[in-house]
Amino acid sequence: MRCPRCKHDNDRVVDSRTSAEGTVIRRRRECLSCFLRYTTYERIEDTPLRVIKKSGERVRFDRDRILAGMVLACEKLPISTEDLEAATRSIEQKIQEDYDREVPSTVIGTLVMEALKDLDPVAYVRFASVYREYKDIREFLEELKPMLDEGRTR
Repeated sequence: MRCPRCKHDNDRVVDSRTSAEGTVIRRRRECLSCFLRYTTYERIEDTPLRVIKKSGERVRFDRDRILAGMVLACEKLPISTEDLEAATRSIEQKIQEDYDREVPSTVIGTLVMEALKDLDPVAYVRFASVYREYKDIREFLEELKPMLDEGRTR
């Protein structure tokens, strides 16, 4: 680390402390040439996750878009905001664990549909109908058939 005053890179660490969240380390340093004391901060370099859309465009990952889509699919259904937040957190965590820099939007859509299927079948169908862009009623019915068959076996 170069001294801000004399520009020498010979210093010693006098004190180190982590932040309350544990994401930053604050270091007090002393230059061994001019004895200036100064503070530096060390944090993990966070590379932003990018989403590869169907068109090939790359955009920054935004968890709020996931939550907004789920809220829209669950409109007028008895699903709490806490459940939607938890599902969004779970999806975000899965994506962060499995992908370093880029994630296809299809992966995100699939994770959202799985989460909604667990929360409410109507929300799932609403989301799937928009996400999968069904061209006709047959495609839509093919999506519903496994759910209807599963309902008969219960």
